[in-house]
Formats: sequence, C-alpha cells, structure tokens
Amino acid sequence: HPQARHIREEELGLTPARLRGIQESTGEILVFVDDDNVLDADYLEWVVRLADDWPMIGAFGGQVRPEFEEEPPEWTREYWQRLAIREFKQDKWSNVPGLDDTTPYGAGLCVRQRVAGEYLAYHVNGKRKFVLDRAGASLLSAGDVDLAATACDIGLGNGLFTSLKLTHLIPRERVEENYLLRLLEAQAFSGIVLSSFRSHGATPKRLGWKTIAADQLRILLMDRKKRRIFRALRNGQKEALKFLSNGL
Repeated sequence: HPQARHIREEELGLTPARLRGIQESTGEILVFVDDDNVLDADYLEWVVRLADDWPMIGAFGGQVRPEFEEEPPEWTREYWQRLAIREFKQDKWSNVPGLDDTTPYGAGLCVRQRVAGEYLAYHVNGKRKFVLDRAGASLLSAGDVDLAATACDIGLGNGLFTSLKLTHLIPRERVEENYLLRLLEAQAFSGIVLSSFRSHGATPKRLGWKTIAADQLRILLMDRKKRRIFRALRNGQKEALKFLSNGL
C-alpha cells in the first residue's frame, strides 16, 4: 500500500503497541490485526461498508475461524472461545458494555477514531494504572474488551457481523492442557481487574464461605481435567482480589 508504514514501539507488550497505533493513526476507522490473524480478502471492504451503514456502532468485529497446527483433543473444544474463536450465523449488536454476545475480540477489532481516542485518554489520564494485556510471557487479557466497552462509554454500541471473517492460526502448544490452565487463570484475573476499572475502582467482594463450600462439593464431582480448570479459574479470581485489596 502506498501509505503503509512500519512503526517500532520500544515498550514491551500489546497495550503499548495498541496505544502507539492509536496515536499514529489518522483514519476514521482503526482495525487491529494480530500477527497470527489472516483477514479474508474482503475484510477491509466490509469494514468500510459496515462503518457507513451502522454509524451508531463504535466498535465491531466478526467471525474468527481456527486453523490449528495440529488437530486438538476433543476435550478442548469447549474452551476454544477462550482462544478468540467465534463463529455465528446472524449479526448482533447492543449498547451494553462487556456483553459476551456482542463484544468483539481483539482479533480484527474495528473501532472508530473517537472511541480509540477516549481509550487512549483513559491511559494518559491515569484511569488505567494496570495493563490488562499480553506482555512477554504474561497471558493477561481484557484490554480488547475494555477498548470495545469504551464505545458504550461515549454513547455508541458494539457489534458482531457475519460478513467480517478472519482465520486465527493456532500452534499446537496453545491447545495443550498446561497452556490452557495458564490462560484461564490469567483471564479470570483480568476479568476481575477490568470489573474494578469499570466500576470506578470499587473492589469486588471476596468469595463467601457458602461459595467456598459449594466449590468443594463441585470439585468432588469433577474429573481431573475439570478440577484443574476450575481451580485455575478460582485461583485467578482470588489473586485478582488480593491484588486489588493491596491497591493498584
């Protein structure tokens, strides 16, 4: 492309790279594409068309199909959505921030410039004191959810459209049990911290004794894999609550 540029961001991590991209951008619509994403040939054409047809939508995305390096074990299928895999048959939209059914993932995420500008301001003004995204070996996430939810903060909505399609290249190690355990724990941690950001700093309540007792009963009925996954999710939540109680 005649206007293509490569920009180097010295600070490690997805969030610094995303913020740098926002600062450098000049277009009305920003499209975020990871290095393991392959956009369909008509993806950008559809982005322009949808942005024109849906002026009330501030952040939107589409279908994310997997291309696995090796066929993953069948038991992993129920966790594929955690790998940003999403396929659906009808368009969806809402103005409810963080709603699973309508919140676009970071893969192929499209946002209007004013949404991106508001998100950048959150970081510049100190409203986001902790980075909720990948950096080095960390598997923290939710920065994309926060960015999409920012559209709702300024009176716009989120949308998912069937016409937007990309392929997510997934190496074999990302569907191994140990990786998924780390990922789920990090996502649970990130979700609690993001909730704190979006409730103006309020710290979510710790798990009560009834919940803890019910957890112990659930664990007894689970097989080994389910038990490890459940504990990873709970560990992530507990670590996040501990982190928030100590102050950001």
